[in-house]
Amino acid sequence: MTVNFDKPKYYTNRELSWLDFNDRVLEEARDKANPLLERVRFLGITQSNVDEFFMVRVASLSKLAAVNYAKPDASGLTVKDQLIAVNQKAHDQVVKQYSTLNRMLLPLLANLDIHLKEPGDLTIQQTRFIEKYFNDEISPALTPMAVDSSRPFPFIGNNTLNLALRLYKNGNKKDKRFATVQVPGIFPRTVRLPGADNDFILLEDIIKTYIGNLFVGYEVKESATYRVIRDMDLDVAEEDTSDLLKEVKQQLKRREHGSAVRLEVEAGITNALQQRLAGLIKIDDYAVYNISGPIDLTFLSKWTKQIKGPADLKYPAFSSAKMAGVTADDDIFKTIRQHDVLLHHPYDSFSAVTELIRQAAYDDEVLAIKMTLYRVSANSPIVKYLGSAAQNGKQVTVLVEVKARFDEENNVHWAQQLEKMGCHVIYGLIGLKTHCKLTLIVRREPDGIRRYMHMGTGNYNDVTAHFYTDLGLMTTNTDMGIDASNIFNMLSGYSEPPYFHQLHMSPDGIREFIATKIDQEITNAKAGQPAWIEMKMNSLSDSDMVAKLYEASHAGVHVKLIVRGICCLNVGIPGISDNIEVHSIVGRYLEHSRIYGFANAGDPQVYLSSADLMTRNLNRRVELLFPILQENLKQRVFDIFATLWHDNVKTRVLLPDRTFARVDRRGLEPLNAQADFMDQATVRNQVATARPAQAKNAPRQFKPMLSPKNQPKSPIDRSPQ
Repeated sequence: MTVNFDKPKYYTNRELSWLDFNDRVLEEARDKANPLLERVRFLGITQSNVDEFFMVRVASLSKLAAVNYAKPDASGLTVKDQLIAVNQKAHDQVVKQYSTLNRMLLPLLANLDIHLKEPGDLTIQQTRFIEKYFNDEISPALTPMAVDSSRPFPFIGNNTLNLALRLYKNGNKKDKRFATVQVPGIFPRTVRLPGADNDFILLEDIIKTYIGNLFVGYEVKESATYRVIRDMDLDVAEEDTSDLLKEVKQQLKRREHGSAVRLEVEAGITNALQQRLAGLIKIDDYAVYNISGPIDLTFLSKWTKQIKGPADLKYPAFSSAKMAGVTADDDIFKTIRQHDVLLHHPYDSFSAVTELIRQAAYDDEVLAIKMTLYRVSANSPIVKYLGSAAQNGKQVTVLVEVKARFDEENNVHWAQQLEKMGCHVIYGLIGLKTHCKLTLIVRREPDGIRRYMHMGTGNYNDVTAHFYTDLGLMTTNTDMGIDASNIFNMLSGYSEPPYFHQLHMSPDGIREFIATKIDQEITNAKAGQPAWIEMKMNSLSDSDMVAKLYEASHAGVHVKLIVRGICCLNVGIPGISDNIEVHSIVGRYLEHSRIYGFANAGDPQVYLSSADLMTRNLNRRVELLFPILQENLKQRVFDIFATLWHDNVKTRVLLPDRTFARVDRRGLEPLNAQADFMDQATVRNQVATARPAQAKNAPRQFKPMLSPKNQPKSPIDRSPQ
């Protein structure tokens, strides 16, 4: 009997699943176990997350709705259904965000004499201060924009804070006027007040207090803060341009004028003013949000840096471990010749990667460096070392993905700088984003030419490497080196190798490879051999991959998934997904590594990748999947997965009702996987400096899943956090 794994009721809509993920981030802001300022910062992160979500995902739905796109998604929802459902859920999330701020975080801060004050609560000294600050600094930067028959409503830029004003002329209530004023982004959003260490006021509250000074002869009857979120997705018609860099630059300018997808207005705004704004901005009622507090909570992250307070208000400082053999004092090439090196960031220092590029740049025997760059920091040492390598006469080829979302401007800048320094720069590929993380170093040695590689799950970004968890491999494996050379030949020229020895690429290759591995587990399960799958990724949304995992579960393959964000797969469906468990970890660091492990009939295999199981990664991006072949490193990856799987502090478990719940720790020793990895790194640092006996601090050991039947389902607790 044929089983249908494609029924819409088996799938969760990806956009609604993403909002569920953001709600898990919001839980961190509500978690009393987190330091207070970190809770405040998590609340700010939920805002930046949802802003980008609306700029890209909701904007995409809006464009599809505009052309009456009729095809439903895998869960059976039409585009219009999704827009309404997403906004309804986002409205509920806004209520929870501001409840967290107003009822939990601000009172807790006030208990520590940290205040975000209203104008009416200021001392005389503070009132004089803000009046002088307004007159001397803010007022000259403000531009009141009247709206009447000769002056049309101005364009309101994406993500800018503005004030909408109703005015009367000379007290004549029949002579109604309307104006708008942008809150300048050049000033700090939170202004420190005199008279106390931690008294602050919001910039817009200062402006609203004295806004009447800008309208001499008029009375300001109402002022309300508002913000517009616009479609910011870059739409590059690559097939129609011979100069991708030029096209990206043009699109960056056009993007600023995308259509509105969300309007936030201050709670208490009159219905008349709200309706006027919505009409002028051209937005549906369901996309208008009334905000009970400061609009745009992204300011919270910067505010936490201004606050003076005891150290325990933030996470304790952590120093990554420097791995022996790959520091500035070592010959990295010698180390990699002796054995492969596995790096687990941020617990292992990212300096090993920058040091590899630095040594390659100045090594006389290095002939060429080839590298893909997707996202780099604003002051990237890697880019500087690549420039030095070119100036030292080495052949340097860099693929800079200038279409990397919201990093386009930064990447265009670095691409031009690399060209000026003598590097060969490729600006991505037509129709595809190059998302793989690959470095190839060609070196002349006494026994011939040798290829050194670094492959990773995360970006070559020295800043995000401090708070993204990623895995990277350094190796001189001959077959991988040949594959890497072929990959760069594909990226820079015209080459289509018939096969790869060890590496797998998308589009096409990774999907087929993972499907084949799952099929093999299905065959093994039916033959009574060990059959299990362990996968960790950021998102699982590709419907074909979900169906394939359902097929594996139906055949008796035990599947463990750690999915940080979107998960369109559902658990507990009888006969379909009752052999699948899904965990999600949200903690101090952003879980970013991708791991794909298979039982392989008792000889476990594990692969790392830059790709999630999303349609865009498998079909429309250049991605890389690579094996871990060295036995001790393979075991380390399985141990990392096992530690993450046994986490019972920051893990949420997916339930059959499609909600996520925390693990019930009753009777269990608490295990925070990220904290455990940090402890291990701290021990390694101590051992490296003092070499003391550290037996009592030995890292936890877990075996990879050999038979899930011996591992009980994770207990859960529905209690609110």
